[in-house]
This record gives sequence, structure tokens and C-alpha cells, in this order.
Amino acid sequence: MSKDIRIKKGLNINLVGKADTTTVKAPNSNVYVINLQDFHGISPKMIVKEGAKVKAGEALFYNKNHESMLFVSPVSGELVEIKRGERRKILSLKISADKTQESIEHQVPNLSGASASDIKALLLKSGSWPFIKQRPYDVIANPENTPKAIFVSGYVTAPLAADLNYTLKGKENELQAAVSAISKLTPGKVHVSYGDSSSPLAGLKDAEMHQVSGPHPAGLVGTQINKLDPINKGEVVWVVTPQDLVIIGELLLTGKFNPERILALAGSSVKKPQYYTTKIGSEIATFLYASGVNGEKFRVINGDVLTGVKSSQDGYLGFYNNTVTAIPEGDDYELFGWNKPVFNKISTTRALTFSWLSPKKKYDLTTNTNGEHRAFVVTGQYEEVFPLDIFPMQLLKACMVKDLDEMEQLGMYEVAPEDFSLTEFICISKQPHQQIIREGLDLLQKEIG
Repeated sequence: MSKDIRIKKGLNINLVGKADTTTVKAPNSNVYVINLQDFHGISPKMIVKEGAKVKAGEALFYNKNHESMLFVSPVSGELVEIKRGERRKILSLKISADKTQESIEHQVPNLSGASASDIKALLLKSGSWPFIKQRPYDVIANPENTPKAIFVSGYVTAPLAADLNYTLKGKENELQAAVSAISKLTPGKVHVSYGDSSSPLAGLKDAEMHQVSGPHPAGLVGTQINKLDPINKGEVVWVVTPQDLVIIGELLLTGKFNPERILALAGSSVKKPQYYTTKIGSEIATFLYASGVNGEKFRVINGDVLTGVKSSQDGYLGFYNNTVTAIPEGDDYELFGWNKPVFNKISTTRALTFSWLSPKKKYDLTTNTNGEHRAFVVTGQYEEVFPLDIFPMQLLKACMVKDLDEMEQLGMYEVAPEDFSLTEFICISKQPHQQIIREGLDLLQKEIG
């Protein structure tokens, strides 16, 4: 039996540059990079040395805190560089790909008879475990814990994000295999959400299905957790994205780790926004310049425009991303922009802005923040777009002053930085909400665990 979720609070940000529903195979990358900043809170320990030859799916390093948690190479080739920062901290690994690819093959247990420990052991050994994240703290799941539930959000509301109904088409067998497997990892339910009945997720078994509707952030898994099974102190839930379920499912069906992505290259700075088939860690330039770009001043974002990170044009696809966005760089100054009517920008207030008159209009926005950093201003705007049963401004302030008791009472265990991406977008104080929440979560985990 399904429980539908209807969200009223929020804001849809309609931008120019949505990817056309055509898929092209991206040119093969010469090198692939694993960025360790994608694995927040991990303490890496190298298994192979610089110059070593590796196969696709072969372990590169493990997590010191959980030595069975392996991180593997997306391709076969040579580990040509281990980039280090201060105090020899490992920042990234660069692999030069072979022309002919070889993969590690794993012994896959029979799914119908496999135990939770069998599934867990395979996911850890194959390098697929990092696809499972946990709340609280929004980090890779601790394999020693047992979650009360697992959540998969197949409803997309983020601006210009990849359309999962399109990218998951034809992957029903992989999705089902993965959902059936992860359902063994929890005594509770696997909650799977989708937008409409055409979704490849809609017919899955071994899960409780939820049809979701409403504006962004209705598609964020944090919103759905809050409405279905909120997290209390001492409780843990796990989260997996649908595109990562496909990789897990293919592993279970073939025994091979294949980190392939169908990603959306989108944004108004892209001449031909469309979908590309590539792999985790591939060179962004291979598909960015295949589509062409408009002008010279644009920003490449590894992810969607609200939660993604700034990337160089010769950067590499992030471990969890299935969207790359390119929009104009907003480094210009608009004279008296604060004191005249605005028709080409999105705002939740009706003071001098008129986006509310055209709710379906698409906007060509830049990266300009249209203001400078200043102290918090109490306007009540956050509450208009924040559907969680949490006081957003109070929680942000508790994080800033490092009040652990207040953070706990205000629902810190439930949230992740992405849950505050929309409040950050509309913030007239230009405060870095996602950074504040990330630092608060790190402090809470360090002090309370």
C-alpha cells in the first residue's frame, strides 16, 4: 500500500537550458579522477602505489575507520598520480585508462537465499558500498549499523537535473535486483518515491511505493524522510539514489562493477544540452565541448545549480553526480539594481520583482548573488519554501553558535546540506546555508557520534 506525498511549500526554479531527451556516448576519457572530497569524513589508506596497474573494480584504497569498506577504480589502467595536500592528505587519484578494458569479476550469491551479511560483504568488497549514505550526518553509511528504513527518491525537482524517467528507462531489471538486495539490510521498509506511473521505479517489488507531487524540494530525499519516517536521536536511515541503484543492480546481475552514468549536460551556456553516457570520474571536457558552449564567461557546475560544486572546464565528473550544468558567470555589477523593477529574476517576494506574474516562465540566470554577505535578516521567507517540520533559521543560528543541545532539539539529525539549498538561494542575507549545516553536522558527529 502506498502513501502519497503532496508538498505545498517550495519553489520551482525554471531555467533555460534543459537537456533534450537524446543520449550520445561521450568520447572516452584518457584519464579518470577519483576526488576524495566526494567522500566526506572518510580517512583513506592506499592499497596500491603510484604507477601500479589496476583493473576496473580493483580496490585503490580503504577507509581506515572501516577497513572492509573499499573504494575501487572505475576503469582499468595505470594509477599515474596520487595528489596530496597539506600534511600529505590525499586529495585525488588519477588513472590513465587502457584502450582495452578489463574488469574484476565477483562471485554473486543467489539473491533469493542471500542473507544480509552476504549482500553487505559483496557491496563492501566490490566498491559499491559508498553509494549508500546515511542520516544523520549525511555521510557514507556505517556498515556496522542497521537502519530503521532505506529511502530512494525517484522524483526530480531540482532545476535542470537529469530526468530519471528518461535515464532509468530499460533499467528495470537492475533496479529490481538492487531493491530486493538492499531490502535485506533493514528490518524496516525500503521507501521508493516516483513522480508518475510512467517511472521505471513505479512497478518495483520488495518496497513501499510513494507517489510524490509538489514544487522543489519535494524531490529531495530529506523532505520525504520528514513526511514518512522522521529521524529521532539514536535512529539511522540509509539513502541510495536511483542512478546508483542501477550500478548496484548490474553488479548483482553480472558480478562486475560498472560505474556508468547517463548524465544530463544542461544550462544556458551549453549550445546543445543533452544526455551523455560516460563513467564516474571522466573528463568533463569530453562531453562539454562536444555539445559546444556559448561565450567565454561561464561556470561549470558539477551537479545541479543549487547543490553542485564549481568545477574547472577540465574537471572530472563527481562520484555521485548525474548532472553537469554550465551557466553564465555573473561577475558584473548592476547599477542601482536594488532600486528598480526586475522582470528577469526569480524571487519569493513581490517587492520590485514580478516573477510571480509568470510562474511558468524560464529564466536565464547567472551566478551573480545580487548582493553581499550580511547578518541574518528575519523575513519569514525561509518558512515559505521549507516544507520540513523544522524551524530553518533557528537551526542555522544554532549551528553558527555551536549549540549542540539546541541543534538536537531543532531536528539536526534529520537534515543534510542539500535540504537548505533552496533557503540559501532565496536568502537576502547571502548566508552560506549549506556550508553552515555541513559544519554543524560535522561538529555534532564529532561530539556526539
